[in-house]
Amino acid sequence: MPQEQYTHHRSTMPSSEGPQVYKVGIYGWRKRCLYFFVLLLMILILVNLAMTIWILKVMNFTIDGMGNLRITEKGLKLEGDSEFLQPLYAKEIQSRPGNALYFKSARNVTVNILNEQTKVLTQLITGPNAIEAYGKKFEVKTVSGKLLFSADNNEVVVGAERLRVLGAEGTVFPKSIETPNVRADPFKELRLESPTRSLVMEAPKGVEINAEAGNMEAICRTELRLESKDGEIKLDAAKIKLPRLPHGSYTPTGTRQKVFEICVCANGRLFLSQAGTGSTCQINTSVCL
Repeated sequence: MPQEQYTHHRSTMPSSEGPQVYKVGIYGWRKRCLYFFVLLLMILILVNLAMTIWILKVMNFTIDGMGNLRITEKGLKLEGDSEFLQPLYAKEIQSRPGNALYFKSARNVTVNILNEQTKVLTQLITGPNAIEAYGKKFEVKTVSGKLLFSADNNEVVVGAERLRVLGAEGTVFPKSIETPNVRADPFKELRLESPTRSLVMEAPKGVEINAEAGNMEAICRTELRLESKDGEIKLDAAKIKLPRLPHGSYTPTGTRQKVFEICVCANGRLFLSQAGTGSTCQINTSVCL
């Protein structure tokens, strides 16, 4: 009842003004600013979309990858020349079947092998002046696994059947060398020389020096000594010459010294016998037995 009385009371009240109209919305300069910002946003969206399409077109983005970079099941496949401005970390790098793999750099190419603590274990540096390798051991093997060359702190091993030195001055060994055979190329000379020290050749079963198509010379400044501790020394030749032996002269007033003569057995053995007025070789024939 009170609501009906309130409504009826309002309807009976005189009204000097017409019905009031309330406008809902944005009008005036606010409306123009809103339209301007909406238009500007649409322009930015279109420009952004156009730039995105242009980048996709230039970079050649496809479902398989980007440009020369392809994404495969085994990893990334890169075609053509590539330039890396930062370090490259990869488990395996290989070229396409039948094509070579090239590494180019303006300064050097460095390959590092790291452990779990990122400490360098092995390093290979190829620079403009030299190729340097750092590691505990360096080995070169054939495809079948045969060792050709090995080097570490203790020794250097050459596993090839033949080692050839092509330098005009030969090879210099500051210390000893162990090898079963030292041979020159065909029609070339072989020279073993020690300019300031001695030259020693040792072998437990013997040392053989053979010149099949030429001469053999042993030259020294002071003494040439051939010594056999338990065996014998054989000079097997059709002729044996000693051209520069000194010639003695007889002086009856000179001091008398012991003089020996060289005797030769039938088997080629040489021995000394004290000289007399005649030959004394027949007296000491027991040496030839």
